Amino acid sequence: MKNIFDFDQNEIIKISAKSGFNVPTILDAIVDRIQPPKATIHAPFRALIFDSWYDHFRGAIASILVTEGSIKKGQTIGSFDNGKEYEVLEVGVMHPDMLPCKALYAGQVGYVVCNMRTVKEASVGETLFEPSKKEVVVPFPGFKQVKPTVYAGLYPVETSEYEDLKQAVERLCLNDSSVVVTPDSSPALGLGWRVGFLGVLHMEVFGARLNQEYDANVILTAPSVEYRARIKDNDTIRKKRYQGKEEIIILDPASFPEPSDIETFLEPMAKVTIVVPSEYMGTINGLCCAARGQRGDIVSIDDEQLKLEWRLPLAEIITDFFEQLKRITSGYASFDYELDGYDETNVVKLSLLLNGRSVDEFSQIVPAAMAQEKAKKLVRRIKEEIPRQQYEVQIKVTVGKSTKALSQVTIQPMKRDFSQLLKGNFGGGGMERLNKKLSHQKKGKEKMKMLGRVQVPKEAFMNVLRK
Repeated sequence: MKNIFDFDQNEIIKISAKSGFNVPTILDAIVDRIQPPKATIHAPFRALIFDSWYDHFRGAIASILVTEGSIKKGQTIGSFDNGKEYEVLEVGVMHPDMLPCKALYAGQVGYVVCNMRTVKEASVGETLFEPSKKEVVVPFPGFKQVKPTVYAGLYPVETSEYEDLKQAVERLCLNDSSVVVTPDSSPALGLGWRVGFLGVLHMEVFGARLNQEYDANVILTAPSVEYRARIKDNDTIRKKRYQGKEEIIILDPASFPEPSDIETFLEPMAKVTIVVPSEYMGTINGLCCAARGQRGDIVSIDDEQLKLEWRLPLAEIITDFFEQLKRITSGYASFDYELDGYDETNVVKLSLLLNGRSVDEFSQIVPAAMAQEKAKKLVRRIKEEIPRQQYEVQIKVTVGKSTKALSQVTIQPMKRDFSQLLKGNFGGGGMERLNKKLSHQKKGKEKMKMLGRVQVPKEAFMNVLRK
């Protein structure tokens, strides 16, 4: 604890939650070391909403920190940002469930039920106050907006469930202000959202909560990071295509610009700290080198533990880096990272074509050096998911709008066996009739290939995009 976290050894209290040893000492230390809340009891009511959740029968319920005055049942309170007034129906504390009480006073933390009907009325950071003092009330500064680092598409499995999923997403965002949601749409997946998360774990927890708390079955697309691109110093290009911007943000492949307009691409970097037993150092170095990393300091914590620092592209971390790290170290490695600016890079857009038609949902932004490898992997996954059609299906991955394939494969069509019509008699013109039938079939399939559209099952999107 002293070496890793730089704690003062004299301040560490040894306890046992199992036996209760020294637990009273911990409680006394909390009182001694943590400052009490600054509160003014004899003042008009003012409180901060720091959390909230939705109840189907009572609306939005807000967790509040009362800093001035008091709040009790029957009182009228105001909301600063949305300008509404409410009658307090119930106040209480969490003990650990909701326990009603007569009033909450300055310095206390509790909840309030006041018939807030929509989730936006109880937004985190909102100021509640006494309406008669509106002219002099000073709102809280709220919370610092956290910027997402990972973005993914969110779509309902069934398009008819869009409205129900919209309500579920709004209610989940009620007590998770770090999630950024913007409407989006897809030709194959329908209406949905582009959602920003703090990381892949945050994204997985959000999806799991949608499933467990709202019984919502959703498609979350493969996560991507926020790339940036500097536009060439050309007024015509900047004004005509990019609203005069010198630098643009790329959140998904659909917004990937024309490479000829770009001076340089930038990708987010992360400073990674790995604590691991010393015998795994060589294995860790190999993993980080494969992830396009730059080696930093190596610090010896004790006789057995090392602290390794690397600088890696964030795009490499959000895929399966942590799973590989745990696997190659038998679970002994601990891992942490923080954002560390942007570096110049060379990235391209991989486009997937089915019989010459682009399927934007499967497009990816990848490093140019890894484009060939990523293309082969994508083609292999798509081939596994698309069933055989009545005609030939060609799967091809290209770079951007190029027609040159990085990787391609053909799914052979289903064929009808005409030989059974001849009942085993291939003499007397039998083979001629068979060849004629096969020739007609071939021409028919070529015509279907020109006119037909490859049907990609919804399950294919779910299976490929979730990997």
